[in-house]
Amino acid sequence: MNRFKFTETEIQGVYVIEPVVFGDDRGYFMETYNYEDFKEAGLDAIFIQDNQSRSKKGVLRGLHFQRQYPQGKLVRVTQGEVFDVVVDLRKNSKTYGKWVGVTLSEENKKQLYIPEGFAHGFLVLSEEAEFCYKCTKFYHPEDEVGLFWNDKDININWPLDKVNMEELILSEKDKKWCKLKENKFVFDIVI
Repeated sequence: MNRFKFTETEIQGVYVIEPVVFGDDRGYFMETYNYEDFKEAGLDAIFIQDNQSRSKKGVLRGLHFQRQYPQGKLVRVTQGEVFDVVVDLRKNSKTYGKWVGVTLSEENKKQLYIPEGFAHGFLVLSEEAEFCYKCTKFYHPEDEVGLFWNDKDININWPLDKVNMEELILSEKDKKWCKLKENKFVFDIVI
């Protein structure tokens, strides 16, 4: 039984995952994760921590990563809509410094699989959004670093027109991250 559709993005290892949704007049049911199905698709990650955040429109979180404890993630939105972005920081990757972005929403039920070795962030497009994600490593706040969200060398095409705000809402730490060219860290991950 195919419970998921796995579509690899233009960046090797990053997948958009669409669960099969079974619905009727009562509502719907879907599996959001099944280890065997993911393993069969070549995504053999072991998730050890689940997180959830709630943010209002115009909040931009990221672009975060952990240096010594890189996290693979499986992300989805249970309420609202976000534009989710990953940036490849794998030293030997043909797509180092490149990004991919996907709209995730409660309506489309898409998920994004992000292997270890990426910076990650998202922009909230709806009035509110609940963002859920599984991680392959525990969160270590002292190990977290990031890239500046609008670094011209990465050139992410954020859908700012959908937010329609004079200023995005960023945490103090997200205002101070470095640019890709200033980032001295790359992941030595075999692809």
